[in-house]
Amino acid sequence: MFNFAHLTFANLWILWSIPVVVVLSGIWWYFMQRRQYATLTFSDTSAFQGFKSPFKGVLKKYIPILRVLSLIALIVALARPQTTFDESKSSTEGIDIVIAMDVSTSMLAQDFKPCRLEAAKKTATEFVEGRPHDRIGLVIFAGESFTQCPVTIDHTIVQSQLHEIRNGILEDGTAIGMGLSTSVQRLKDSESKTKVVILMTDGVNNRGIIDPIMSADIAIQYGVRCYTIGVGTNGEAYTPVAMGPNGLIFADAEVQIDEPLLRNISNKTGGEYFRATDNKSLKQIFEKIDKLEKTKINVSAFSHKTEKFYLFAIIAAALLLIEWILRYTLLRSIP
Repeated sequence: MFNFAHLTFANLWILWSIPVVVVLSGIWWYFMQRRQYATLTFSDTSAFQGFKSPFKGVLKKYIPILRVLSLIALIVALARPQTTFDESKSSTEGIDIVIAMDVSTSMLAQDFKPCRLEAAKKTATEFVEGRPHDRIGLVIFAGESFTQCPVTIDHTIVQSQLHEIRNGILEDGTAIGMGLSTSVQRLKDSESKTKVVILMTDGVNNRGIIDPIMSADIAIQYGVRCYTIGVGTNGEAYTPVAMGPNGLIFADAEVQIDEPLLRNISNKTGGEYFRATDNKSLKQIFEKIDKLEKTKINVSAFSHKTEKFYLFAIIAAALLLIEWILRYTLLRSIP
């Protein structure tokens, strides 16, 4: 009928009268019993051994309890018991995000563990996991750019495509302008109020037909904010420097990141530039971006109350009716 776990009372103070009723009824019942039966003194009670009170006599003795229970039920009804059902509805204002990742050969440098590219993939995957309400897409770039995954709410696909990213699938080089331009292209038709590009690179723009600053200007036109991340330690790093007969040849090489360009892109679009020098700092940068770009969640709470006093009123009436029927039928006293 209703869940007692959600039972409340509109007039809770009325329930304090129940102990008073119980105590007064007990006192009244005690003195009524004393008045009803006379006290006689017998010298020998053996004649009464095995005598049992008739059923009607016992029932008549305790029938006032029905009236007391009826009064208690009536008090509960006057306290207005209610069941409360709480409901909440949430609506989200998601953010559209494109992660643009440099996949040039220099991203295989081992100043990150196991390398820059794998560290970037791992950190980006964790970032995606923490943004359940946002649409996310992937763009990769080297000497050219490519949409690895369109903007989608299906994060399983995004994470799967992140896992598939590798060096060598694009012409080598660093086309920052192309990577940013493709990312903006993926967001320009979005209806989201917030559109963000997170661009990671470890080099200097040396390829592509689109100037990075021109790409930033296009981003501004479409309301896209860009966070740029320079990936690479300070000084030298163990980096691929040539292709040998048995694969890549690694050697210590100076890390060259065009920080002024990346900072300019971020400043123009309302974003921020970060420098990641190891796995830990890269993770911290994504955590900071996560806090800067919080998804807006609106929660509306509703509380529905249903009156249940009628149940206790019916119980009170039923108990009074039973007491009346017993008193004037089965337990009727004949003068």
